[in-house]
Amino acid sequence: MKEKIKQFLDSDILEKYLIGNATQEETLQAERYIAMYPEVRDAYNELQENLETYSKLFAVKAPDALKDEIIKKVRREHVGRKKYYRLAVAATIAILMSFGASFFFWDQNQSLQEENAIVNNKIDNLEETMRAQLEDVRNQFIVLQNPETKKVSVKGNKKAKELKAVAYINPVKRLSYINVSKLPNLPEDQCYQMWAEVNGEMVNLGIIHEADSQEKLLALPYADKAISYITIEPKGGNNTPTVENIVANLAY
Repeated sequence: MKEKIKQFLDSDILEKYLIGNATQEETLQAERYIAMYPEVRDAYNELQENLETYSKLFAVKAPDALKDEIIKKVRREHVGRKKYYRLAVAATIAILMSFGASFFFWDQNQSLQEENAIVNNKIDNLEETMRAQLEDVRNQFIVLQNPETKKVSVKGNKKAKELKAVAYINPVKRLSYINVSKLPNLPEDQCYQMWAEVNGEMVNLGIIHEADSQEKLLALPYADKAISYITIEPKGGNNTPTVENIVANLAY
């Protein structure tokens, strides 16, 4: 029985149930285990407390521009729908007047439908982005709370002695993240860029900005014998890493 409980706690079902991302079968299993086993109930309560603490520590206020953009899109969609109904009524009346007027309103109607489709598509893309961000937060929470996670310190070489970072690697969940806590200053025409070598291919993980590096966990592609690098590149980043400008690396 203890082995059964341990296997359940080692899985991510409890974390998925906590954030409402579990399947119906996983939800029933989680609720049954929480009710039956004190160890699972204690772990669930601890996860709730840790998630609340983590959310407060890493909470990032949504940019005002994003809020305004969402409101504008919703208003455009609403206005578009009102115009659609008005024109639909007008088109019905126009049919009685002339075929030409009917065609005009039909054409206008089609244009409005196309505009609505564009707005709806943008809203769908926005929702997909939010889902991806939520999934990333969930993975960060799992990695930071899971006892199997390895914490590895990363330091810069002679070219960036003050660089400091911490990597969180979980071979069970096959997830890994890095938090760059300190970056030495660079000239305005240069930047730091993150890379990962996975299965012989170099993956560009993007530019590391000094302003927000301390507050973010950057996801690293997980693979056996993967290696990550931080390089100094020209402002705006590079398509391939400049090998002679590698300032830190991490093998995991």
